[in-house]
Amino acid sequence: MCSFVLIMDTVNATIERLRAQCLSRGASGIQDLARFFRRLDKDGSRSLDAEELRQGLGQLGLDVGEAEAEALCKRWDRDGSGTLDLEEFLQALQPPMSQAREAVIAAAFAKLDQTGDGVVTVDDLRGVYSGRAHPKVRSGEWTEDEALHQFLDNFDTFEKDGQVTLAEFQDYYRGLSASVDTDSEFVAMVSNAWRL
Repeated sequence: MCSFVLIMDTVNATIERLRAQCLSRGASGIQDLARFFRRLDKDGSRSLDAEELRQGLGQLGLDVGEAEAEALCKRWDRDGSGTLDLEEFLQALQPPMSQAREAVIAAAFAKLDQTGDGVVTVDDLRGVYSGRAHPKVRSGEWTEDEALHQFLDNFDTFEKDGQVTLAEFQDYYRGLSASVDTDSEFVAMVSNAWRL
């Protein structure tokens, strides 16, 4: 029992170090980490085994032993396979958000989701966002559709499939939320950005 508690304390400390490292890189830190871990997932299973995780953390400057890597995997092992579920792990790294922040993000998503089908596409964006003022559209380098696709890609974090889910939209804003001190500042920022 004592060794299990020590390993879990070490796991929690590793998570905190990784979270701090991500947040020190600004709003995109967790998204960058997500991309890094997805590249480590060679077989596309959306999970990492203990050795892949240990090597990946080592590349990030966080050296962990085999027992700790195995404990990290077990903690976020959804299906009992002994592997770490990437999406759950990345969500655990994100700092929690207040209800006020979550509510304004949901309101912005609802405004974008013109069809109400739970995903935002370029067709949805056309109703609320114009790409005509983008410098590359104005110069003729891009079409307005290309600007809208580029804009949508900012939020399309899990799979680059041209569709943004509420979870992806929240994921984007969680990273940004970590760099904004107060709820009122965050709510004002998102409200102004989306003209809520």
